[in-house]
Amino acid sequence: MEKKVSFVDLIEKFIEEGNVVLPVFSSAAMRIQQELVKTDPDMKVLINTISGDQSLSSQVLQMANSAFYKGLVEVTTIQSAIVRLGMREVGRISLVSSAKNQFRSSDKEHLQIMRRLWQHSVGTAMGAKWLTKRCDLEEFESEAFFAGLFHDVGKLFVLMIIEQMKRKNKNMRTTSSLLDEAMTTLHSRQGYNLMKTWNIPDTYCDIARDHNLVEFDNKNLLLVLVRVANMVCNKIGIGLQKNPDLVVSSTEEAQLLNLREIDLAELEILLEDTKVLTT
Repeated sequence: MEKKVSFVDLIEKFIEEGNVVLPVFSSAAMRIQQELVKTDPDMKVLINTISGDQSLSSQVLQMANSAFYKGLVEVTTIQSAIVRLGMREVGRISLVSSAKNQFRSSDKEHLQIMRRLWQHSVGTAMGAKWLTKRCDLEEFESEAFFAGLFHDVGKLFVLMIIEQMKRKNKNMRTTSSLLDEAMTTLHSRQGYNLMKTWNIPDTYCDIARDHNLVEFDNKNLLLVLVRVANMVCNKIGIGLQKNPDLVVSSTEEAQLLNLREIDLAELEILLEDTKVLTT
């Protein structure tokens, strides 16, 4: 009897046959990240990099003037945005804007899922950054944000692949359960592979691959930070999941970071405000 081919099998075959058109990672976003990890980032480098990308600069200014960040005076230049928010915060906004632009969809169902995935990605990034301060690990602040933002990039990539498959096969139909199965099964490996093609440092590629493993490297502080932020987002429903019964404070990750219930409750409140960054 011939074995039935699953939806996941079809996706993997599509990838193996070299049919996938890969999204291109923003070179400007990478330059910004490389500058931010320095002990003393150069404001001029950030200004020139952001200003050189018209789409990116307009999004940074729009975000800087949003209700989440807005001050008394409207920000009209990248330099004034940096003065108001600080180099690292503007750099993080740039990274979110650049990364989000890589994933678009004409499919209404896919677009809705992508929006929720971006809420989760930004929430995890902001959560991981906040944890570096709470846990006296501020030297990892920029790295934690980057790692959190891209930990689930494989899910967005899988959706993009499915959309490309639909364009080639007009009769192809999907359901919510099929999409969920495909993203859950493939996202870690495909996220890792995508980030490798983007020449992202191995540190971040490994987190995309390993963030859901039951057995994980508990000495990798960046991975532990991302796993905690990821769990808190899942607990309060930022993203595709909501698991209010999850007791994050009892997990190995929380214990490794010496996090108390009150710390995690404060993080939950913070994360509710991150949804503004995905609109």
